[in-house]
Amino acid sequence: METQTVTLQTPYLMNAWYVAALSTEVGPEALFHRKILDTSVLIYRKQDGTPVAMHDRCPHRFAPLHLGKRIGDEVACPYHALQFDCSGQCTKNPHGNGQIPKAAKVRSFPLVERHGFLWIWMGEAEADLDRLPDYRPLDVGHENGVAYTYMHMKANYELIVDNVMDLSHIDHVHGEIITTRGQLSPLVPQMREGDERISARWEWKQTPAMLIFANFMPDPAAEARMFFDITWAPPANIQLSVGATQNGAALDLEHCIGQYDLHTCTPETANTTHYWFATRRNHIEEDGDFNKMKIQAMHTAFETEDGPIIEAVHGEMGTPEFFSLNPVLMSNDAAPVKVRRLLKRLIAAESAAA
Repeated sequence: METQTVTLQTPYLMNAWYVAALSTEVGPEALFHRKILDTSVLIYRKQDGTPVAMHDRCPHRFAPLHLGKRIGDEVACPYHALQFDCSGQCTKNPHGNGQIPKAAKVRSFPLVERHGFLWIWMGEAEADLDRLPDYRPLDVGHENGVAYTYMHMKANYELIVDNVMDLSHIDHVHGEIITTRGQLSPLVPQMREGDERISARWEWKQTPAMLIFANFMPDPAAEARMFFDITWAPPANIQLSVGATQNGAALDLEHCIGQYDLHTCTPETANTTHYWFATRRNHIEEDGDFNKMKIQAMHTAFETEDGPIIEAVHGEMGTPEFFSLNPVLMSNDAAPVKVRRLLKRLIAAESAAA
């Protein structure tokens, strides 16, 4: 009887840039480690500060390399002291005659530092910097005008993407600080679609403006015009701009009091996710205390409001295959459904080309 070989399709888009860590998470000496796309990854900085990444597993007895020690720009395994350079090549074998086996090599991963993050390429194809979305507005302005935070989620990463792409949940999940007072839920967002981008935009009026902006309006208690504009880029990046104004100016960050946010997710496993959030505001940019308060409030809002619901949804679904459960779809699902379908096509195309 002939045996069939079945190739399993990866659940992830592999030839893409994922956030591996905040720049600040990886210090000058420490051996940092994190599981990314089901793979244990070691990250550290060379003596000149350049970040590097490799598989966090010695090819000899599979000990985690992050438990070892730094020797200059190299790492020594904690178990039998094989030494590896930052490309993953074994450079020293203290056993026997010291011969280094040809297979004594650890896979390294391309890593680049941009916009306050370390981005990693986990795929087999050559790393393509053109595929890294441009979030340079995070880099422009006073250092106290931008803030970052990280959360570990016990949920599939696509549920987090769904949550940000469908902002109609704001009035039902969040408290007074970012409520739209019921104005957002009835609106169907304006959609823009590209080959690898999905965007959604909402415009509305409310009295007063969201409380995160109201006190910076000419009349804090009066009506304001507001907007959300969000764009998803693969694999799991969502740039969100939000602003408010009380005059007839254009609804954009150049003419409104607002902020430029980035939500980005990296699967740890199919059931757990690394989630980062960055925000740069265009008001009181130099106030460090306000900056700390702002990011802590936003972290707490997600941790205590969105997070528990998303994790509960994941637990109830019992599968990352959203469409297999035949969900009821409504007008507020337009953007997240388009993202899910486009990501699925991109993963299938990548798998077919492999």
